[in-house]
Amino acid sequence: MKTPLHVFALILLTSAATTAVVLPIATAQPSSDPQSAAVPLAGQATAVPATPLVSGLPDFTRLVEQVGPAVVKIDTTVGGRAGARRGTQSPDEELGEDQIPEIFRRFFGPGFQMPGPGGQGTVPRGRAMGTGFLISDDGYVLTNHHVIDRADEVKVTLSDRREFTAKVVGSDERSDVALLKIEGKGLPVLRTANGSAVKPGQWAVAIGSPFGLEQSVTAGIVSAVGRSNPYANQQYVPFIQTDVAINQGNSGGPLLNTSGEVIGINSQIFSNSGGYMGVSFAIPIDVAMNVVDQLKKTGRVQRGQLGVMFSRDSITTEEARGFGLPDTLGALVTEVVPGSPAEKVGIEPGDVIRSADGVVIRQPGDLPPIVGNKVPGTKVKIVVFREGRERTYDVTLSELDDSAVAGGAAPRPGAPSNAPASGANALGLATQDLTDAQRRQLGLDAKEGVGIARVEGAAAREAGLSPGDVVLRVGRTPVGSVAALDRELRGVKPGQTVMLLVRSSGGGSRFVAITPE
Repeated sequence: MKTPLHVFALILLTSAATTAVVLPIATAQPSSDPQSAAVPLAGQATAVPATPLVSGLPDFTRLVEQVGPAVVKIDTTVGGRAGARRGTQSPDEELGEDQIPEIFRRFFGPGFQMPGPGGQGTVPRGRAMGTGFLISDDGYVLTNHHVIDRADEVKVTLSDRREFTAKVVGSDERSDVALLKIEGKGLPVLRTANGSAVKPGQWAVAIGSPFGLEQSVTAGIVSAVGRSNPYANQQYVPFIQTDVAINQGNSGGPLLNTSGEVIGINSQIFSNSGGYMGVSFAIPIDVAMNVVDQLKKTGRVQRGQLGVMFSRDSITTEEARGFGLPDTLGALVTEVVPGSPAEKVGIEPGDVIRSADGVVIRQPGDLPPIVGNKVPGTKVKIVVFREGRERTYDVTLSELDDSAVAGGAAPRPGAPSNAPASGANALGLATQDLTDAQRRQLGLDAKEGVGIARVEGAAAREAGLSPGDVVLRVGRTPVGSVAALDRELRGVKPGQTVMLLVRSSGGGSRFVAITPE
């Protein structure tokens, strides 16, 4: 039976320490028979390596020998003074279930057993392990935010077993990047690659500490680039997707190309079991280094803001028909933040953003990384589609204000007004005027919005509309009364697609396409 996509968990890859068991390997004297030297028999070993039976496959041994020493193990302790400042227990108290970060509850809660025969390796509460790598010979270390989040103490162990107590220079939750500093000189360093040169199909190598097994090497290919993450608050990261085997403990480790250059930081996996299932994600190194530069200079990360909210779903064929689009590319704007750069230049709800800074927006998730990874004050060229043609705006980005663009749930409209509901219109919607109190509760302007009282048409039901939703616009035209809505729908014929901007009773605005039969 296939597992539905929605039950898959997005797993952060922090791991806990364990003990590796080394098994003895039996060896035998080489055979003197030249026929048997080409293909050794079971239990026999050749004096010199036999001729490879398979050629043309990559050999990563030189790469690992050269870059392995710059990959470090990271151990963290959660609790103590830092934990107390963040609302966790004091150092001499045991962390409670509700006080352990989600990733620790998922993998390291009471009774968690490391995979393996007999479930060996019970993990102590409040301790976790990850991976990192050196980016400067004087001790700067790059890793994931979630590896060191809430940590009271961070220990870094080099491949030669030297151990350091690390200082957290800064950390950014949105990109899941953290910068550490250890005291040292002449340390081994990894080079970084040109992030824009990463292509699907190229070989990729990971080095890390899955399940505490240090300096483990896995390899695969880049499956895709520019992946958005709809399951976490990381819309500003265009993830690299790979099939490189990644597990708990690989978090923060390097993803490398065949030149030994870092192309990404291993961060997450999709899994319904907690283990590797062939889909792994890494933060592009150019995104990470942008964060590093800002953390070094100011200790915080600034991001550019356009000031629009848009549907996270890709534009459908029906929606494209409703807006007169030539194709389904772009991000459909549902709201514009008052006073934002987008509002100042004239971008409106119903516009479809087709490109930003010269980059085509193929799907909505492409837009936030382009804008968010630019410094506030940067001028960006935005191309939108409106009323049958494209328009270009030069937008000067402001600094991201989380409260202004969070796109959180809007308040419910509350009880229906006393106004009588209209009969069902051409779309199968029975509507009613909103009261001033309902508009205030929804944050709407006076004479903005029409309440849905009943949904009678099959097409409207299939569009996901329900009583309590509020119609804000028909296409690009605002409506504030039943009469205004009916005027806009006058003349709608069967088979004609109509676009409605709707404020859901559960919160948030979206465009829906309705094609009456």
